[in-house]
Amino acid sequence: MAMASCPAGAPRFSFTCRPKIHPRVHFISYSNARRRNILAARAHVVSEEKSTSQDRMLVFVPPHPLIKHWVSFLRNVQTHCPIFRNAMAELGRLLLYEASRDWLPIVNGEIQSPMGVASVEFIDPREPMVVVPILRAGLALAEHASSILPATKTYHLGLSRDEETLQPSIYLNKLPDKFPEGSRVFVVDPMLATGGTIVAALNLLKERGIDNNQIRVISAVAAPPALQKLSENFPGLHVYTGIIDPTVDDKGFIIPGLGDVGDRSYGT
Repeated sequence: MAMASCPAGAPRFSFTCRPKIHPRVHFISYSNARRRNILAARAHVVSEEKSTSQDRMLVFVPPHPLIKHWVSFLRNVQTHCPIFRNAMAELGRLLLYEASRDWLPIVNGEIQSPMGVASVEFIDPREPMVVVPILRAGLALAEHASSILPATKTYHLGLSRDEETLQPSIYLNKLPDKFPEGSRVFVVDPMLATGGTIVAALNLLKERGIDNNQIRVISAVAAPPALQKLSENFPGLHVYTGIIDPTVDDKGFIIPGLGDVGDRSYGT
């Protein structure tokens, strides 16, 4: 399979071109070393960034081969609707796994195993975890959220984009008036292109008491204009994406991107 290459002279980030983004955006790259080395590297990065992480947006592009595999299926114009939707769901499963790796609330205890007493860790069901898919394309990416994240609640948010102005408008809002204190919120939006939709969604969360560090954004593909807007408006935010593409066209589509994710997911 041919690999896309960056333009000559372009700065590189992980397995894609690293776009020029606001200095408050900090990219976290991963190595292909064994898992223990990855964890050690990430711990080292976190320790160095403690003093500045609150005023930087962190962007994660996990290099897992399965993530690249499903992004490749999504790229292909010949991928039919059911396969496309399945690929989107599998990509969402992997990205949610990565985004939740060091973020879930843990409760410790002891249980009786068949052979003796064992010290154990469980996800604490008392700590609120929330998934907010942005309709309609976000439904496909968030399809397996409940199999990854135990004891979650899902709140649907419908936003449509005007094809002329590219400005978002709300057509469905099932968010609560106020989120419980300490909620961890996964916002699922497959395409971060111009940034209008995701910024509008995150503003709605902030109005309901959610801070930037309580949000993790999950996307299949991201582009510099959206990352720029997010970095300017939401310092401390974490974004997990399958890949970063270099440009957005005048119609608001990411290039090379995936096309219209809603249409390709549901055939309408």
